[in-house]
Amino acid sequence: MSVAKELEVANAEYAVSFSKGHLQIPPKRKVAIVACMDARLDPARALGLEEGDAHVIRNAGGRAADALRSIIISQQLLGTREIVIIHHTDCGMLTFTDEVIRGKIRSDLSQNADHISFLPFGDLKQSVFDDIKVLRESPLVLDVPITGFLYEVETGKIVRVEDNL
Repeated sequence: MSVAKELEVANAEYAVSFSKGHLQIPPKRKVAIVACMDARLDPARALGLEEGDAHVIRNAGGRAADALRSIIISQQLLGTREIVIIHHTDCGMLTFTDEVIRGKIRSDLSQNADHISFLPFGDLKQSVFDDIKVLRESPLVLDVPITGFLYEVETGKIVRVEDNL
């Protein structure tokens, strides 16, 4: 059975007892969370969130620059007033450079991706600081609290990254 078919079956079971269709569009806790797409990180479970609590924006590395469009919509149209950034240990973004992935794309796909920054990083804690800075310096992002965390894939714990900005 394909994964898509397995997902359909699982969803049919979920929908049988679904009772949250009444939730409002704006997130109840007025927070936007930017997290990595890594399959080992489940932001809702790790942070005790329920449907309707938060906007969870996920991308490779949990990069703020990649999430900017969604953050702007979240703030301007849906009322979020806090941002949380979550990067994690053992992240794949630590394992390559733009040059490496661009070379792989040239080799595997015969395409040029030199115009794309894939936003890899070499220092995990610094990547959180960098993303906080990107958001604080953007004139398109409201002046709201921004907190950074590192999620430990080994323990399931989040550790606050103290802001030195």
